[in-house]
Amino acid sequence: MKLKLDEDLGLRGRDLLTQAGDDVCTVPAQDLCCATDEEVAARCLSDVRGIVTLDLDFATRSGSPLPNIMELRFFAAPHG
Repeated sequence: MKLKLDEDLGLRGRDLLTQAGDDVCTVPAQDLCCATDEEVAARCLSDVRGIVTLDLDFATRSGSPLPNIMELRFFAAPHG
């Protein structure tokens, strides 16, 4: 799978996905850290990549085509 990791995800995520066989690039590696979500989305579309992000409102953008978006959520494990 061809993925782009948003700037809110670190190198560990990139390494895990790469080890699993995915083709992964990152927003920082492509000098897109100061880019708007719309610019990142446009780059994902031109690169034919899905975006993996923790940004809860990335998918709420309107007016522009969007790439496939995977929004990750982390929850604390229950105690006991």
